[in-house]
Amino acid sequence: MHRGPSLAALAVTTLTALLIAPPGAAAHGLVGDTDLPVPQWLFAWAAAIVLVASFLALGALWSSPRLERDDARREWRIPVPVQVACGLVGFAFFALVVVAALAGTTEPTDNLAPTAVYVLFWVVIALASAAFGDLFALFSPWRSVGRAAEALGLRRVLPVREYPARLGQWPAALTILAFGWLELVSVDGQSPRVLGVLALLYLVVQLGGQALWGSRAWSRNGDGFGALFALFARLSPLDWDTDRVRLRRRPSGLSALRPTSGTVALLCVSLGVTTFDGVSGGPAWGSTGRAVAQDLIDGGMGPALAHQLTGTIGILLAIALVVGVYQLGVRGMVGVARGRRTHDELSRAFVHSLVPIALAYVLAHYFSFVVFQGQALPALLSDPLGDGADLLGAADWTIDRGAVSPDVIWYVQTVTLIVGHVGGLVLAHDRALTVFRRPRAVLRSQYWMLAVMVGFTSVGLWLLSSVGT
Repeated sequence: MHRGPSLAALAVTTLTALLIAPPGAAAHGLVGDTDLPVPQWLFAWAAAIVLVASFLALGALWSSPRLERDDARREWRIPVPVQVACGLVGFAFFALVVVAALAGTTEPTDNLAPTAVYVLFWVVIALASAAFGDLFALFSPWRSVGRAAEALGLRRVLPVREYPARLGQWPAALTILAFGWLELVSVDGQSPRVLGVLALLYLVVQLGGQALWGSRAWSRNGDGFGALFALFARLSPLDWDTDRVRLRRRPSGLSALRPTSGTVALLCVSLGVTTFDGVSGGPAWGSTGRAVAQDLIDGGMGPALAHQLTGTIGILLAIALVVGVYQLGVRGMVGVARGRRTHDELSRAFVHSLVPIALAYVLAHYFSFVVFQGQALPALLSDPLGDGADLLGAADWTIDRGAVSPDVIWYVQTVTLIVGHVGGLVLAHDRALTVFRRPRAVLRSQYWMLAVMVGFTSVGLWLLSSVGT
């Protein structure tokens, strides 16, 4: 009676494995086409085999929860002067980027703002958070202003309200969606002037949220970047806060996560935005998107609006795909739970397993972008306004396209995706041991999570194999 869901999950696993990586296409993020030293179909099957082998090994060797307790070996206090200095550095750099955006050249490649926002802020801080902990909590320009206001006693004028639980991290999810739309859909997404104005508006919104609910509560829920970077930071052995740092004994930061309303949406939006970024650069969406946009133009809509509307539909469909894959796994586990756990409870209980996948998508998708465009940062910092200055003596730095070979980039991207999904599978298995307890129920629940992981791996590898620059 209970074999149907298990067989269905295995069928999904097999089907998605067969669909990975159509042959003959260039890897995403590479400079032009390249012939890889190993056939792409071999990577695809290797990824599926690694996940299945990991699943079998976990079932045989991992019989009790090991990550559910978040303990720390040591704890250090962060001196107040250090906290202040970090906040000042963060705000000063924010001010520099805004000034460059509003007063510098309007050419995106010569202005500091686009590279600072899309490379340094969006990607590098995300990766640094996973490696070194939530440093953004210390350097966040808007949170530093909020903490300063609280330290000066302004709370006596504006008393803190309790943050509404029903609101949760939905504001953060909407922020990431809006940012993804700006980067991938908007015709003005690269405009320094637009970025400068939006940065100031975002600062105002953040200060308003902190004034209502306090800097800590709002930064963890309403600041999309602060909330997402904090999730990535749970992968790090270092647990930073505004006034202390702890060293975790084990990789248990994600297991200690207590999801709120909107946490699932935040991670699904992050995955969906990155997915659409890859799809939108490939031939499949290119032909379809152009055809839909052209139909809208033929119907009387302006070209810019038509392309933006088409892109908006695409990014929402990508997010819906991510939600569908994850909720399919959750729905299967609901059947295993036999009414003892609701769909919402299981959705939140296993959402932490999406964090390493979301980070893997970021690293795999943006690796080449950071490697190459990141080389422009010294020159842009030396001439932030693009007016011919050379403040740091690095204005003549150029981008070396041969710094990393296309093959190395593709290997890094592929290995990153596989490791991220194995990490998600480990987290899901460890949580299943607590949620389901009975070995047979644990195994059956993880058939579904294996299907989810292989599904996400399929999408990720397909993006790498079918998109080129």
